[in-house]
Amino acid sequence: MTLPMPLPDRLLSFTPARLLRLLRRPRSAGELAAEVGVSGTAVRAHLARMERDGLVRPAGKRPGTRRPEVLYGLTPEAEQLFPKAYAAAFSALLGLLREREAPAEVEALLREAGRRLAADFTAPPGEPLPARLERAVGVLDALGGHAEVHEVEGGHRIQGHSCPLAALAAEHAPVCLLAAAILEEVLGVPVREVCSRGPAPRCAFAVAA
Repeated sequence: MTLPMPLPDRLLSFTPARLLRLLRRPRSAGELAAEVGVSGTAVRAHLARMERDGLVRPAGKRPGTRRPEVLYGLTPEAEQLFPKAYAAAFSALLGLLREREAPAEVEALLREAGRRLAADFTAPPGEPLPARLERAVGVLDALGGHAEVHEVEGGHRIQGHSCPLAALAAEHAPVCLLAAAILEEVLGVPVREVCSRGPAPRCAFAVAA
């Protein structure tokens, strides 16, 4: 399993990206200006913009020689922009399960995990299928993916363009059953995974009419 790569240096050379990285520990505008090498006025303008965008927030004050310094930190939403070890940890866990359990048991566990993840997203009774399909796509988006619904012969196809499980699918194909179980629970109709695997995996699910 390959660990997530850090942001490329060429992207970190942009001032806002560098500020976000530095703000993983609360800092004042003066400290940021010194580390980035730009004026305090420019840093404050960036901070104001990022605060409006919901990425930065005040994180307390530090006593100064003349007046307290305002410290800035990241919002929880901004923290999610940085690579996490979730995929690596999940891959290790799946590897252990596949070593110790029969394939059918691993698949059953993944389906049950998917149903539990979907518990907060299930459709209200009587919701029409088009609304449930929209809800299902929204769940995938909320989990970090991006998908669209296409009407096909015999039902619908949910086509993923950015899969939150892509880093795992190449090594652990059964993980796609977790996403299928999420969709099945939300939609209330049978769902079959028809994912495309390879160097650029794309998730896809066939939804029964």
